[in-house]
Amino acid sequence: MFKITLPDGALREVESMSVIEFAKTISTSLAKKTVGAFFNGTQVDITYNLDEDGTLELITTDSPKGLEILRHSTAHVMAEAVMNLFPSTKVTIGPAIENGFYYDFDTERPFTEEDLVNIEKEMKKLIKQNEKFSRTVWSREESRKHFENEGQNYKVEILDSLEGEEFSIYTQGKFTDLCRGTHLPSTGYIKAFKLLNSAGAYWRGDSNNKMLQRIYGTAFYSQDELDAYIKQVEEAERRDHRKLGKQLNLFFLDEHGPGFPFFMPKGTRLFNRLQELWRIEHNKQGYDEIKTPIMLDKELWEISGHWFNYRENMYTSVIDEKVYAIKPMNCPGSIIAYKNNLHSYKDLPLKYAEMGHVHRHEFSGALHGLMRVRAFTQDDAHVFCTPDQIKDSIKEIVNLYDKYYKLFGFDFHVELSTKPEKAVGDDKVWEISEKALEETLQELGIEYRINPGDGAFYGPKIDFKMKDSIGRIWQTGTIQLDMNLPARFNMSYIGKDGEKHEPVMIHRAMFGSLERFMGILIEHYAGAFPVWLAPTQVKIMTISAEQVDYATKLHKRLLDLGIGAELDIRDEKIGYKIREANGDQKIPVQLVIGKNEVLENTVNVRRFGSTDSTTKNVDEFIKELLDEINIQF
Repeated sequence: MFKITLPDGALREVESMSVIEFAKTISTSLAKKTVGAFFNGTQVDITYNLDEDGTLELITTDSPKGLEILRHSTAHVMAEAVMNLFPSTKVTIGPAIENGFYYDFDTERPFTEEDLVNIEKEMKKLIKQNEKFSRTVWSREESRKHFENEGQNYKVEILDSLEGEEFSIYTQGKFTDLCRGTHLPSTGYIKAFKLLNSAGAYWRGDSNNKMLQRIYGTAFYSQDELDAYIKQVEEAERRDHRKLGKQLNLFFLDEHGPGFPFFMPKGTRLFNRLQELWRIEHNKQGYDEIKTPIMLDKELWEISGHWFNYRENMYTSVIDEKVYAIKPMNCPGSIIAYKNNLHSYKDLPLKYAEMGHVHRHEFSGALHGLMRVRAFTQDDAHVFCTPDQIKDSIKEIVNLYDKYYKLFGFDFHVELSTKPEKAVGDDKVWEISEKALEETLQELGIEYRINPGDGAFYGPKIDFKMKDSIGRIWQTGTIQLDMNLPARFNMSYIGKDGEKHEPVMIHRAMFGSLERFMGILIEHYAGAFPVWLAPTQVKIMTISAEQVDYATKLHKRLLDLGIGAELDIRDEKIGYKIREANGDQKIPVQLVIGKNEVLENTVNVRRFGSTDSTTKNVDEFIKELLDEINIQF
């Protein structure tokens, strides 16, 4: 008899049996949903035999891991279908990813849309056959011989890069793959899938290697879930910030500066509006804004630890035979600013904020509009405090973030990220820091998830994940607790006892990257910004030349009041002007000026997305508009 401990601590004594047989001892319905398990921390198939004492956690179809197993298995079915249709293809790797799966192939030609349709049809045949996923263990020699005989040189290369002498092999139908698993019991478990697109991808992500063909797909356990996801994908394409950025003339990217966005006047106005809102509230919260150099010498980055932990992402230059680095982060500059003066405990917490322009090297293949760039503006702030001020300082920051995210209409959840593999500082300090963050979240009554190993190299952090208007999750704000850099930089303050003490440093960024946050907002609002945020808030349109003088004076009056207004006095039909302002440009407020408006000192007001209009006195309209623009937190 063997002792099996379940996640809730329950203990069961069983004879040797498979995972699925064990699940059946609990309930038939549970067994039907079980697609894998963790036994003593290792992920296994449902056929795995329980023949020793251990902990067991079943993986079911309604869990993230269960979905991952489905998608990984579907990737294998796709590879089998490709091999059936294109026998000369060489296969590489096919993992599950966040929203689906992919598989990379070395093919004679790129895949076409027609190919994807045919691959889907072939996959459905294989699924209908309900082929069993079977796992075996082969020796290195046996594995190598098989893949060499099949002409699968990529599998041989992968095999040669792995340690050990025995390897996990999965087979379904005629397809055999080198794979750790876990997989579904059979292809019949796959109920709803869709191939999305194909793209080029370098082998092992290295541009020096051959370009492969990658097919992306997704899978769910029900057709309803798949349909909902496809609808979301289609909506996301409609909201693509790169397309809308061009349409609304906000920003563009140029081959002369890959990853370095250019902002046009409207995009700059939107960018400045975000900074203006940020400054207003941070001033209320007692932050002092600073500005630190964009380039600092190598010695500073060595002290901070960036040189040893982040060097591959930093741009460098040699000046007067000395190595300098363009800052990838603002923290060291803020520390130097702190050390420029002597500080007492009475000065703390000291809050420095900076709209710092930072540069980080990203691979060209990872660049994506404003979402992944090489230069961006980080709304950084650093709070220097005493240990007993940590919790109150973090609570104040969390409440500030809550105000901003609600202003933009975002819901959010929180994750606590702990010590990563590459980290500086003593384990005890990390333990204290992580505990302080966890206790603060508990005292605030905020639900959170642990994200193990994803902290900054100098301290644990709280990450804010926002949900946009179509349900997608974005990483934006962060709060990082740092008890390491103050020691490395020999920072101090004079305590009540007259002695020197080390301050605690809290790193925090609410937008994260202003460029990325802009990209998120463009997609969140589908380019139709609310009046208080829109780069062009009002469009004034004349029906004929007789109204030009009235419209021009109104335009100047709005500009003098700080309202973002544009004037359209072109000799075009008013219907065309309205369609352009309402459709392509998505202007939130549109004013039509005709003969009656001039005579009665009024404006005909239309709102974006509406065919209705109202006539208002100019002074009344302006007052209402200013009230709408001057939002209050």
